[in-house]
Amino acid sequence: MTTSERSADPASDPATEPSTGPSTGPFADVVAGNRLHAESYDQRGLHPRAAKGLALLTCMDSRIDPLGMLGLAPGDAKILRNAGARVTDDVLRTLVLASYLLGVERFMVVAHTGCRMAADSEHDVHAAVRDAGGPDTRSLAFLTTTDQDAAVRADVQRVQSWPYLGRVRVGGFVYDLETGLLRPVC
Repeated sequence: MTTSERSADPASDPATEPSTGPSTGPFADVVAGNRLHAESYDQRGLHPRAAKGLALLTCMDSRIDPLGMLGLAPGDAKILRNAGARVTDDVLRTLVLASYLLGVERFMVVAHTGCRMAADSEHDVHAAVRDAGGPDTRSLAFLTTTDQDAAVRADVQRVQSWPYLGRVRVGGFVYDLETGLLRPVC
């Protein structure tokens, strides 16, 4: 295709692309995916409140579909994710907002089988980051655990004892990546 043919095709005309931003380069695939998504987008008008009164904390593991694993749809729940599904200060801050402003009355902590944060020690994870060419991360707490059930119970207790979240009911679970089933912990 010649330059003049490309400019005649609006889909390939650089003038139709933003002059700055990630529409090309390392994000071209996901920007293109978004355009396809937008063609059938049907979630306009969803209320920002959690329709099922639920918030969920799970791991950032890309094998987990938070809404799908619970039979939910967009708009049903607030989804929070981090490495290991651990209750951090940021999770607590977010839950306060979700509880008082977005209709959240129930909160699930959902760890999962096969989680790297439950398989390695803090030392091992820091070493793995370093071995992968990363910086010295020893000033960061990755919140690894050798007892996932105990970590889930501790995180549930942390939410239950947080003075700003007295009205939120909390449960802890482990999601099995092999079977797709939740196992209640507390």
